[in-house]
Amino acid sequence: MKPVVRLPLLSLLLLVACGDDSAEEAAPGAAAWFREVAAERGLDFVHLRGLPKRFWFPEIAAGGGGFLDYNGDGHLDIYLVQSAVLVPEEVPEEFKALPFPGNRLFRGHGDGSFTDVTEEAGVGDTGYGMGFAVGDMDADGDQDLFVSNVGRNTLYRNDGDGSFTDVSAESELEHEGWTTSCAFLDYDRDGDLDIFAANYVNWSSGVEISCRSHYGDRDYCHPNNYNSPTSDLLYENDGSGHFTDASRKAGLTKNFGNGLGVAVADFDKNGYPDVYVANDLLANQLWMNQGDGTFKDEALLSGCAVNMNGTAEAGMGVAAVDIENDGDMDLFMTHLRDETNTCYVNRGGFFSDKTSLTGLGGPSIRFTGWGMGFADFDQDGNRDAYVANGRVSIWMPEYDTVDRYAEPNLLFRGKTGGGFEEILPRGGVTEPLVHNTRATAHGDIDGDGDIDILVVDNDGPVRLLENIAPEQGHFLQLRILNEHGFDAVGARVELPAGTSGPATTQWRGVQVAYSYCASHDPRVHFGLGAHSAPVSVRVHWIEGATEAFGPLELDRPHTLRQRQGRPTKD
Repeated sequence: MKPVVRLPLLSLLLLVACGDDSAEEAAPGAAAWFREVAAERGLDFVHLRGLPKRFWFPEIAAGGGGFLDYNGDGHLDIYLVQSAVLVPEEVPEEFKALPFPGNRLFRGHGDGSFTDVTEEAGVGDTGYGMGFAVGDMDADGDQDLFVSNVGRNTLYRNDGDGSFTDVSAESELEHEGWTTSCAFLDYDRDGDLDIFAANYVNWSSGVEISCRSHYGDRDYCHPNNYNSPTSDLLYENDGSGHFTDASRKAGLTKNFGNGLGVAVADFDKNGYPDVYVANDLLANQLWMNQGDGTFKDEALLSGCAVNMNGTAEAGMGVAAVDIENDGDMDLFMTHLRDETNTCYVNRGGFFSDKTSLTGLGGPSIRFTGWGMGFADFDQDGNRDAYVANGRVSIWMPEYDTVDRYAEPNLLFRGKTGGGFEEILPRGGVTEPLVHNTRATAHGDIDGDGDIDILVVDNDGPVRLLENIAPEQGHFLQLRILNEHGFDAVGARVELPAGTSGPATTQWRGVQVAYSYCASHDPRVHFGLGAHSAPVSVRVHWIEGATEAFGPLELDRPHTLRQRQGRPTKD
């Protein structure tokens, strides 16, 4: 087997179009946008890459977490996924006497503080964790958890009393592989939530080899060293929370990949949720829902399988986001260093690589991106972007004297008229976060209306970034529920411009699972700048109907339910 191989540089043309990573060219912020508050808010969690660390391949990809509201009190809670023990049977003797750390659940109190309730909730899974997804699988009104692992995945049923029951065995989730990002979705529109889960490679400790960096140090291997891509998973719900593996009949086993990131949206507006999978060094997959219980991979035909040079890149995280603000869901993906992060713009179901026009490409080329999020952090009416970085192999220059895989995270300000610019201080904090970050999740942790960020590091402590952006504008916060009472994933919310609205029409999609191994606040957030009058919105439900709601008062939360608005035309 060959050792770790560095990927080639992109073409000179792309480098010139995207620019370089000069921090001096970033737009300075008036002040820090975020303050790190994890410890003072009660989050005591340190992710472990391995117990012990062996340079086994899964170690470098782990680090998931995110938001949920497990007790239905309207306050965001936090679930953090641990990755300590890969193969319990092969743990050295000196480690066997140690307690195996597990996942942690922290209850949010609504003021930005949290309390560890893992033991009473019963969700401390000790598998080698990657990420998780949130959804009401049995339609009883509370949120259940699907946890992705290396090995057997775990399904927790919420019992409605603050505790959960592990129902993995009775739900027949029998797959034992390497599952990464995952999502609940109603793929067949039968009123219950199914599960989509990406798989990375067919891995076991028996296939591990010794790899070294360009400098001769022991290092993590390249995925192509294993040459073992696999297919993704689709579990169909029968309505009671019992699942059947529908991967084959749905067509997912026809294509193989190294799946890491997952994003769910109705990209062609046919009324059914589609799934995009970011693959590592293989062509990405765009699973278009055919409406008959099957999917077809149309990424190549749609223009989002490879980059503008026709090259498959190292896809890590992915978000479905309306970057152009035109009502279509576009795609943004993070990649390995020496590749830029990529933006595919949706043109009615066909995509174009427009990375060089967004301003998101150049600053990313020296970093390896993972999780990301798009939100109007300063509430000026323009969506901003936060991108998490961290290496998978040793490279120079090193940004940290302790963690050789650490890199700084990046914050971009959305510009009026389109595009983004990186801001300083780097990452939006006074002292830049230079760690080996994997998952990021976004949500309002303290009920003040602005968007905060959860940052999950590989082999390090969790970070919680409280939003303190200066000169914030007004906001509108919406919970969008479908007729079954679920978050209406795939619905699009339009805030029209006009005398009773902002100067520019804004679009937001209802999203929960995206980024990398993360779960987000499902509420839709609009920043409105100086606009202070009540506004009306239109919700474009995934089934095709459109309803108008409002006028809605600003600077407070609202819940909008399907069939309770005023029917209207697109």
